[in-house]
Amino acid sequence: MARGAGKNNWALFLLLLAGIVIGSFIAQATAGVSALSWLSYGQKFGLTHPFRLDLGILVLTFGLSVKITLGSILGIIIAIIIYHFI
Repeated sequence: MARGAGKNNWALFLLLLAGIVIGSFIAQATAGVSALSWLSYGQKFGLTHPFRLDLGILVLTFGLSVKITLGSILGIIIAIIIYHFI
């Protein structure tokens, strides 16, 4: 299938976003279950202390933190598989 012929990039983006959110939710929900606790294994990275810019009348605070878990990775994979079949 040629690029752009029937496939929508926004649909892929929304499916990936939904996969990340649902996968992270499942990972957090199963963190206490011994058989499924491996889903919550992951890494957090980003700015540990937000960057603050004080301009006198305006104060800007910049910060970003991302946590990737195995549950969110599985959600991404399932979203890609669903996108392939629609």
